[in-house]
Amino acid sequence: MPKKKASADKLVVQNAAKTLLANIRFASVDKPIRAITVTSSTPNEGKSTVALNLAQAIATSGKRVVLVECDMRRRSMADMMGVRTRGGLYAVLSEQMRIEDAVVETSQKNLFFLDSEPHIPNPADIIASRRFAQLVESLKARFQYVIFDTPPVGTFIDAAEVGQLSDGVLFVVRENFAKRNEIQAAFEQLKKAEVHVIGTVMNYCEAETNDYYYSYYTKDGKKVRKSDASSVPSEPTPAPAVPQVRPATDARGVKGVAPVQNLKSESRFSRR
Repeated sequence: MPKKKASADKLVVQNAAKTLLANIRFASVDKPIRAITVTSSTPNEGKSTVALNLAQAIATSGKRVVLVECDMRRRSMADMMGVRTRGGLYAVLSEQMRIEDAVVETSQKNLFFLDSEPHIPNPADIIASRRFAQLVESLKARFQYVIFDTPPVGTFIDAAEVGQLSDGVLFVVRENFAKRNEIQAAFEQLKKAEVHVIGTVMNYCEAETNDYYYSYYTKDGKKVRKSDASSVPSEPTPAPAVPQVRPATDARGVKGVAPVQNLKSESRFSRR
């Protein structure tokens, strides 16, 4: 996903996430990918932000999607979304709360959220349980898409466990951050679990955008950035808002990872 600057146009980020969604759909036309696990090799590669932006892109497309907090040791999604819940995964799995009551609406239409409670004991055992597998099937029956934000696979086995229950795994790699051997070891762990790796998302990378798509031309022929359009006295004519996207390379030499897309733009996602 793109690297973001303070003055970046949010439209670039939104279009990058929509391109990622399109590539996921293209990855399996005959058998649609509806349950997606998002992970990385190490912490702070931006997997949670990728998961959130992907979920928002799905919701914008008119599909109902639920984002599930499965990074139980380092919960961040509720704060990122500004959502508070009365219960979460543990309450549902222990039958203290119905799934209908635990899943909450967010401020965005079609986007729902299932949190996990803090200090859950033995997260790996919970994820490997039969009740968790049944929960996944229940979510797939209720929503058109299910996105699982999981811990880094190089640190905990949780992502591989959830990946076995989902239709595919997105492997997030932050540019110039994780070491090659860490990425390789994490990918080998996913291979051992025999999960379907949809592809690699290069995150927090330098961007090259085409100013043509994000500029206005005034009547005297001067080009003005879209963000500066409010200061232009003459009425501009907008150009099509389509970002320039370049194909991704693989996950720094990790064999067998089919790249989804290197979504580049002038924006910087958080490092969660």
